[in-house]
Amino acid sequence: MAIKGLGQQAKLRTCHKAERRICCSATEEYVDVEGDVIDNRIPVTVITGFLGSGKTTLLNALLKQDHGRRIAVIENEFGEIDIDSELVAFKESVEGDQAIMMLNNGCICCTVKEDLLVMLEELVARRDKFDHVVIETTGLANPKPIIETFRAFQPVAEHYSLDGVLTLVDAKHVGQHLDEEKEEGVVNEAIAQVAYADRIILNKTDLVSEAEVASVERRLSSINNLAQVVRAQRADVKAEYVLGIGGFDLDRVADEVLEEAEAGSGHSHSHISVELEGDLDLDLVNDWMEDLLIDCSEDLYRFKGVLAIDGWPDRFIFQGVHAVFEGTPGKPWKEGETHKSRMVFIGRELNAKLLKEGLQQCLV
Repeated sequence: MAIKGLGQQAKLRTCHKAERRICCSATEEYVDVEGDVIDNRIPVTVITGFLGSGKTTLLNALLKQDHGRRIAVIENEFGEIDIDSELVAFKESVEGDQAIMMLNNGCICCTVKEDLLVMLEELVARRDKFDHVVIETTGLANPKPIIETFRAFQPVAEHYSLDGVLTLVDAKHVGQHLDEEKEEGVVNEAIAQVAYADRIILNKTDLVSEAEVASVERRLSSINNLAQVVRAQRADVKAEYVLGIGGFDLDRVADEVLEEAEAGSGHSHSHISVELEGDLDLDLVNDWMEDLLIDCSEDLYRFKGVLAIDGWPDRFIFQGVHAVFEGTPGKPWKEGETHKSRMVFIGRELNAKLLKEGLQQCLV
């Protein structure tokens, strides 16, 4: 059963536990072995953050850590790759005059001057040389196009899985970036970078007071309370915080949404939680989601949820980025357990009242 109007972007599936499958937004590739799902795609971490937040410092530190992974780093920037020279073994050229550096620790670095898709295709041919891809965005970038590349393009989704989005935040200067007024309809990139994040590094905390750090943390939470935040100086964090995020792993989404519902904290207009008891009518949910994404997809940075569907023995776990949506059946409801649907919306100028009323209208 497909969410109407979304084509390959979303499918609700009824399947037995022995048929558990990974459902990608733009591919039908599944690997089942005795009921377990094996995903052999290449995990990708997107690192974003405003100019001067410490992205390159983080990358250099990451490449020097003894974490046992071979990393392919893609810098979506103009100019040369700013990787410490002591790491570089040699350079070579590929099609389109995009430089590839082979590092002496077994990692690969490359600069994308034109098309990210072309570089990803080039790297597939070198699959045996790395275990993980890290993409560093330009400081002024809205992460949306890169995220959607991994959710909506079948050739990419067949070979790569988006592990998560990590955002670096400059504790000293983030306030002025978040407060910057934009023309109507223009996205504030700093807010978008926080809104898309699965994890945040609050960097340069040594340059501000404890009270200022706490104030920034509250501000970040008001935009995106689902993102884990760690404080840092000189972007010094363990590799485990950057790699293996699992932000787009639907098995983790349910717990994340549940924790958000239990917290019950108030949020600004950018972060909205909706909870409702009872089972939902699948057809009504389809119609509501179609209308919602047609009308509001540009304002919905990310949304996640756990739904109780009438006649389904399992929870339905889903998440989306703008109009790209995916989901799969989750854990079964226990006998006698109260069926609840929980949804979390992160975006701009969202109407909590209308969202709650829309979900209520889907009740059986």
